[in-house]
Amino acid sequence: MPLTESQPDALARLYAQSLFELVTAEGGSERAEQILGELEDVVELARSDARFSEFLASRILPAKQRAASLRAIFDGRASGVTLRFLLVLNHKDRLDHLPAVTAAFDHLVQSAFGRVEVDVYTAAPIDSSALDTIRNQLRSQLGKEPIVHPYVDASMLGGLKLQIGDRLIDASVATRLRQVRTALATDGNAEIRAKASRIIEAGPDEA
Repeated sequence: MPLTESQPDALARLYAQSLFELVTAEGGSERAEQILGELEDVVELARSDARFSEFLASRILPAKQRAASLRAIFDGRASGVTLRFLLVLNHKDRLDHLPAVTAAFDHLVQSAFGRVEVDVYTAAPIDSSALDTIRNQLRSQLGKEPIVHPYVDASMLGGLKLQIGDRLIDASVATRLRQVRTALATDGNAEIRAKASRIIEAGPDEA
């Protein structure tokens, strides 16, 4: 089974917080950025290599055997902190949570050093000029440097959605259409009924 691709949960945030406190005490923002980059490289490797993903998430492979393989793969290629962290996750049988832990760690790094992660969803790929406009507007509104990740959501009719932490700002066409339908189902029907009543009361000559 491949690695779990999910939003950070309480467990992922706990591991991320412990790692964040360790690396910032060791080397501040520069060290945190380094470890984040290494973790993201591991996750990206798992996403692009199905066998490596299965290796990390396997419930059949003994933890001791996997630990030896992790050392062989990453010793000298990643920092000691990153390797030890992977070994801890392996020992706790939590390596399948690595993408969520990395996402939670990323959020801590960005928040602590004046940046904010923003996921931008559009119906079609967005060009760099439009992305720069969104980035500038977010920087002005949030007072932080936005780290923007563009995604395509084929289910959208148009417009965009912004995911900023736990907050979703939905300005998609589909949402606006739902709002219009809701309004028609409430205020719209009431207006139609009122108009019908006026016509009936006025009689056929005035209608």
